Amino acid sequence: MRWWHIAPVLALELELFPEDAWSAGMFWSELAEAHPGGTRHYTVAVTPDGAVVGYAGLMAVGGDGDVQTIAVDGRHQGTGLGAALLTDLVREAARRGCADLLLEVRVDNTRAQRLYERFGFEPVGIRRGYYQPAGIDALVMRLDLAAAPADHVAPAAPAAPAAAPEDLDEPAGHPRPDVKKDTPHG
Repeated sequence: MRWWHIAPVLALELELFPEDAWSAGMFWSELAEAHPGGTRHYTVAVTPDGAVVGYAGLMAVGGDGDVQTIAVDGRHQGTGLGAALLTDLVREAARRGCADLLLEVRVDNTRAQRLYERFGFEPVGIRRGYYQPAGIDALVMRLDLAAAPADHVAPAAPAAPAAAPEDLDEPAGHPRPDVKKDTPHG
């Protein structure tokens, strides 16, 4: 994710999470730490015409990783894009030497919970009233990266370059919605 993605990411954020959407300032702050040696890794998925249809972010400090956010445009849900974004975060957490990867998910978001369970995340607790202002509880889930399925942690096979994350140096279209990594942080 780069600075020029913030406006479309924010629009998608407001569409998907109207009650507890992040602000533009929060995304700017996160991207400020997405540099070589920084604690953040953000990725974006775009359509062939360059429209943002998904994004995800990771915080990695020491040996601890935390999924900061993950979102997929409703028109692209069920296509495997969420799994591709999560795979990118899991691989980046492993690359950075994280032992565990944590995340919070709304207790009423069973679709996302099923995705995380497929990756090996297990429930470890509840954060009461975490999502504000609605006061919705968050289910805290944990993935032991040493025990994670190899296909989620290992780098993508070189035989499928169209599906592999690519460097993105300027805002431009891409062949299909896919996970795009920015060179400075991944």
